[in-house]
Amino acid sequence: MCFFLSVCIFLGSCSQAPPAEHYGFITQLGRDTISVESVARKGNTVTSDEVDRFPRVRVRHTVIKLNPDGSIRHLVMDIHTPSEPANERERKVTADVDNNEVHLSKTDGTGTVNRVFATGGAIVVSHVPQMYSLYELYFAAAMKKAETSTPGPGAAVEMRQFYIDREFDKFPLGNASVTLEGGGKMDITHDWLSGTGEAIMDSSQHMLSYSGARTTYKVEVRRLATPPDVKSFAARFETEEQKAGGVKQLSVRDTVRAQIGNAMFTVDYGRPLLRGRTLLGDVIPYDRVWRTGANAATQFTTSAPIKLAGMLVPTGAYTLWTIPHTGGVDLVVNKQTGQWGTEYNASRNLGVARFTTQSAATPVEKFTISIVSGTDPRHGMLVMEWGSFRWTAPIEVQ
Repeated sequence: MCFFLSVCIFLGSCSQAPPAEHYGFITQLGRDTISVESVARKGNTVTSDEVDRFPRVRVRHTVIKLNPDGSIRHLVMDIHTPSEPANERERKVTADVDNNEVHLSKTDGTGTVNRVFATGGAIVVSHVPQMYSLYELYFAAAMKKAETSTPGPGAAVEMRQFYIDREFDKFPLGNASVTLEGGGKMDITHDWLSGTGEAIMDSSQHMLSYSGARTTYKVEVRRLATPPDVKSFAARFETEEQKAGGVKQLSVRDTVRAQIGNAMFTVDYGRPLLRGRTLLGDVIPYDRVWRTGANAATQFTTSAPIKLAGMLVPTGAYTLWTIPHTGGVDLVVNKQTGQWGTEYNASRNLGVARFTTQSAATPVEKFTISIVSGTDPRHGMLVMEWGSFRWTAPIEVQ
């Protein structure tokens, strides 16, 4: 009898499911919080409550069922977007992966959109720009793949990703690649990430941190042992969005117009905020081309020939780029226009010259470009200021 009871107790304890894990993530851009997430994971089920503002506030409740290899088998996401029209404010996205196909469905007040995409047998994951439980799944699936294929450091695991916020009726499955660097360090690249993201994972396939320092999303993400109160963050984000009069870009676009003598100038550029960050050598890496602002490339036009920092610039439209070094800053005038700020083509350069570098009298929160007149009708100055730096280049109208 004692033996029978012991066996029953042993079998009962073996059949118990592992306890659920509860944790969270917080994403910050400088000192500003961009997203928070509360996650519960039990076995192959991941449940998430999350809010992000990138820049539109969205509140999400997500349930994901995983395959043994860490890929997504089934996903249901309910999305509340307070700034959308009433018939698009509540949205449900479902995904089912089976027989090398992804079946996607999006339903809101305007109707339902269904799409089917072939996976080619790849590991399937999902992308939301600032939802890092999904990023954790990318890295965990890559670690599982490494357990079976034993790749060495530097080996890449290829995946396919489907999109939630993108109009997946217009965008088919994308490509993603996770590289195992060793020591828990992992890199990720994918179709909607300009640059390379970096994560630290532990041996239990938990993402401890993520950095977007080498991407255009300059975010820092850390794991929270205690799940955050997502409802309170969501209420605050919604209130701030309403007070601001609606959705505001994280980096607003601005246009400078100025005149020196008979020359008319415009500069159209993105204006990122300082947000308490270290700029030179961090947000703006040394010895790499910077878009000189945010988002689309910085556009510059002149209605008359000029010399800019000694470079002869004919009448026309250009883009301005900069290359900071520890010993100075280069100004690049490029003949290509209308491109995104990561599409720099050095073969189209008109010329490169040095800025005069100074320190700003007081820190400048919002990146600012200005054109100021000089002491006579033919001379002026191009000025760029942000944080503690001030870069200037003389303008001479020809």
